[in-house]
Amino acid sequence: MKSKNCSGFTLFISFFLSVTLLTSCDLGENENQDNIVADLDGNVYTTVKIGSQVWMKENLKTTRYSNGDLIGTTTPPTLDITGEIAPKYQWAYDGNESNVAVYGRLYTWYAVTDSRKVCPAGWHVPTDSDWHELVLYLDPTAKMQLAESEIAGAKLKEAGTSHWISPNLGATNESGFTALPGGSRYFDLKFFNLGSFAMFWSSEANSSSMAIYRRIGTEYINISRCAEELGGANKTRGNSVRCLKD
Repeated sequence: MKSKNCSGFTLFISFFLSVTLLTSCDLGENENQDNIVADLDGNVYTTVKIGSQVWMKENLKTTRYSNGDLIGTTTPPTLDITGEIAPKYQWAYDGNESNVAVYGRLYTWYAVTDSRKVCPAGWHVPTDSDWHELVLYLDPTAKMQLAESEIAGAKLKEAGTSHWISPNLGATNESGFTALPGGSRYFDLKFFNLGSFAMFWSSEANSSSMAIYRRIGTEYINISRCAEELGGANKTRGNSVRCLKD
């Protein structure tokens, strides 16, 4: 019998009722065994060990920071937020909650880097260096300067076209990362690229308005490092999040 060690967060809803939500759960004795972790909404994520790192295999879905505070959203989902300073929001793609189960939610960079933390306790939004380490593990020949690989995207993408729009070129998912194409919400208010692009925030910015992210596409086998000089993302944009174990 495998040991099961879990930690939780108890919400006291009334004098008579309390609910304990799992924040992390270790189900396996083998370090290569997939474990699970849960967020405060009760969403459960499987994990995978790649090199010395442990990643979530799914895009983040939570509507709460790790202290229980709600992460805001907008009504309507296409509300113009360009005049706001450091907007902290999350959205289901197109405002359709049915998209969340597979593709997760989209978060502004300001929400991603809030001190209350979007990832469960013991996990964090990956730094630029964390992404660098992942890419170099999968492709030691990657460009050291940018940690950008011509082949690692194929090793990261979920195989097939159940969630990726055809052709999902070269996808093998040999890493087990299972990259999913959650699309994006651009600062011009439009949602697009669901099924065709996976765009993952890093926790780092390289200007007052732009932040670094990684991009994987259905028509490509590469993974790109997108910074300001290479079309990096405005911090008000909504991108996917993959959490990394501390």
